[in-house]
Amino acid sequence: MSFLIQQTLIYAVPLMIVALAGIFSERSGTINLALEGIMIFGAFIGVLFIKLSQSAGMFADAKAAGDWGALQGFMLLAMLVSAAAGAIFSLLLSFACINLRADQTIGGTALNLMAPALVLFLIRIIANQNTLQMNGDAASWFMIKKTMLGYAKTDQLGFFANTFLNKVWLSTYVCLLVFIILSILLYKTRFGLRLRSCGENPQASDSLGINVYRMRYAGTSISGALAGMGGFVYALTTANGSANGDVAGFGFLALAVMIFGNWNPLNVAGASLLFGLFKCIAASYSSIDLNGDGVYWLAQIGISPNFYRLLPYLITLLVLAFTSKSSRAPKAEGIPYDKSTR
Repeated sequence: MSFLIQQTLIYAVPLMIVALAGIFSERSGTINLALEGIMIFGAFIGVLFIKLSQSAGMFADAKAAGDWGALQGFMLLAMLVSAAAGAIFSLLLSFACINLRADQTIGGTALNLMAPALVLFLIRIIANQNTLQMNGDAASWFMIKKTMLGYAKTDQLGFFANTFLNKVWLSTYVCLLVFIILSILLYKTRFGLRLRSCGENPQASDSLGINVYRMRYAGTSISGALAGMGGFVYALTTANGSANGDVAGFGFLALAVMIFGNWNPLNVAGASLLFGLFKCIAASYSSIDLNGDGVYWLAQIGISPNFYRLLPYLITLLVLAFTSKSSRAPKAEGIPYDKSTR
């Protein structure tokens, strides 16, 4: 059961943080379909930063000295770099949709098409191959294990400690903390109220002195930063520290989670855990021991492995089919703001 919870969090947390990215953008009035593309770009920049740091010898020195805190610091710095890269990349969408008043759906689709092509082009230039891989195994560099916390390898931990302190990623808890802080920012602060008002009635917001263009830029930039960070966390924890111009559709799954969660962070957190569970089952069904008796029931019932891989996407379609009609999107999302219209 500990393994199931850990793996569910590994898949749920990137969905959660990227779905929050969609909320920030759409609450400000801009549809961000480019989450997938921004994740791809953020994953590439984060992995590239780690690889360059490794080439400089900083990682080897820290590991040789047993300085696990320094390694975790490098990972946190890579998360910040990927977030900054995502925010910069999202400015393309902001400029096209806010300044040029381009169709937001087309703009997001264009970035989704451009990002993997650009990333693969840069990888071919940098590494002369189709995948950029950090040196060594990502888990050996960044995974937190009980021996780092003062326990011996043979020590038996309780259920809670074994689940949340052994073989876990610091990035998981950092993303959860970011999710909580930004959810509070969106719903409990003056900035959040102004941002949401621009997605509901930008004309009324403008009449009260709120700069709608600036707020939409802020919402889209925060969205890009979160998506870029989510892309790197996906690459680190799920793709073993590699970037290849693909994030397995997590950006589109995050959009489904956002709609299912009705643009509400608390609902999105629950939906992310649900989708993360099915994604975990799809990836690890042969290793899941449901009741600890050594019987891997999901692998022995004779269901095709392809069905488990299909399951997350099938659930996505079913959930959207039954919940999309009752979802309430921000009223002004997708509508370019024109100051001259009232």
